[in-house]
Amino acid sequence: MFTGLVEEVGKVLDIKKSNKIWTMTFECKKIVEDITIGDSIAINGVCLTVKEFDKNLFKVDVMAETIRKTNLGFIQSGDYVNFERALRVGDRLGGHVVTGHIDGTGVIEEIEEEGDSMWITISSSKDILKYIVHKGSIAIDGVSLTISFVDEEKFKVAIIPHTKVVTTLATKKINDLVNIECDLVGKYIERFLSYKKVQNESKIDINFLKNNGFIQG
Repeated sequence: MFTGLVEEVGKVLDIKKSNKIWTMTFECKKIVEDITIGDSIAINGVCLTVKEFDKNLFKVDVMAETIRKTNLGFIQSGDYVNFERALRVGDRLGGHVVTGHIDGTGVIEEIEEEGDSMWITISSSKDILKYIVHKGSIAIDGVSLTISFVDEEKFKVAIIPHTKVVTTLATKKINDLVNIECDLVGKYIERFLSYKKVQNESKIDINFLKNNGFIQG
């Protein structure tokens, strides 16, 4: 579990590809201060497991499904990514509840500078947009943000000066792919309502009546 508050921006040092699993090595400083093998770290919002670490680096394995469904399949050595260690009990929840399980990706359509802040417009699929609400929370490349606008094709978020400095969002360009994790609450509500709908649907049909002797023929 994470909060969407990025702790550090680090560099991709190496990517080894074999047997549909990529082993990625990242350069960092703060992230390795108190981790152990098996710990979870969100990398561009993707929850991955530490398999090895040293003073200024750590390694993770990335499965084929993660490569297909996130922007990790497009990063290269030398690129920079966002890091966040898993939330500890008792930590402040300054962002919102983030699982590190990416719902999908979006494409940056527009970037607008406004003073020291910036606005980013992102297009995505209907499967993603249905969970996005005005003034709701969303994680973009692991960064907790607030939705300022949404319609049937795109949504917009504001990036404050602090977020520009401590994340990779200020380096993004038009047509860049970003990871999206929608607010968990909306997905639970949808699941609950769909289950209740199925439960409430009548199971009595013509075959039921025939099989139970209510009608003949």
